Amino acid sequence: MSEFDLPIVDIAPFLDGDPQARAQVARAFGAAFETTGFAIVTGHGVPEDLARRLYDTMTAFFDQPMERKTVFTPPEKAKGRGYLPIGIESVAKTLSGETPPDLCEALVYAAPHRPENDATNYWPDDPPALAGLVRAWTGEINTLSRHLARLSALALDLPEEYFDADYADPSLTLRFVNYPDQPEAPKPGQLRYGEHHDYGALTILRQDAAPGGLEIRDDTGVWREAPVVPDSFVINVGDLLARWTNNRWRSTLHRVSNPPRDLTGSTRRLSMVAFTGPNERTQISCLPSCQSAENPPLYQPVACGDYVLSKIRASHELSEAD
Repeated sequence: MSEFDLPIVDIAPFLDGDPQARAQVARAFGAAFETTGFAIVTGHGVPEDLARRLYDTMTAFFDQPMERKTVFTPPEKAKGRGYLPIGIESVAKTLSGETPPDLCEALVYAAPHRPENDATNYWPDDPPALAGLVRAWTGEINTLSRHLARLSALALDLPEEYFDADYADPSLTLRFVNYPDQPEAPKPGQLRYGEHHDYGALTILRQDAAPGGLEIRDDTGVWREAPVVPDSFVINVGDLLARWTNNRWRSTLHRVSNPPRDLTGSTRRLSMVAFTGPNERTQISCLPSCQSAENPPLYQPVACGDYVLSKIRASHELSEAD
């Protein structure tokens, strides 16, 4: 499979530069989302040492026996927090109906930046460093999310502070995903994570270089591998942001593939994902810079939280009453 030549955007000049440099970064950022819906972001300011320590600690958590991990599985059916074992989620159901379960497990944190959620999220005490590292990571990702919101405003021909109020208390879900080795062949049509569009605004992904990783479908319908760039994040547009921009920014179909069956070494993969967006109560209606008499709004307004929850319910085959 060929590699997708994704745009690489160094945002350090936006964080530290003069107005001309900031505008140049914004143009590159916006162009990436108008063409592929994906960008690789460097110069983000998130400490590499923190990322590495968190990655190693999450690896140790997933190495534990199943009975130790399922202690942290929540009782509700739409599992937006805690430990999610293999077999309970099929993200491709949001597009194509019945599909086999995704071949991954996850530890999920719902809005961990909010003090009131500290008691409702799950904080395993083994490994001992896990809780402190997740909290530190939350602070870094929340800061990066606000930087990206300001960068997005400039890229969309809006005042830089346009989204500040919506991101003062943003929506944020952290998802640490383990894709185990596959000693048995997957079922027909079964993937590590099925093809889907993300639900929210911007997704921030730190991926590793293990085989069987992120694939993106190009304009011709061909699936292509996303490159792995050291100390970077892959950023992509979700459906909510595509609606907000009247499809000026693209929510592109993607998936996590299975590793080749003929590999002899470990193919285990661990990804650290942040789903970011405006506050759940934000009404998403077409931005003023993304509409005109010739390009009227394509979508009805929708509340951010309601839209994302509807997608989560679909991936777990839930009704509104569950």
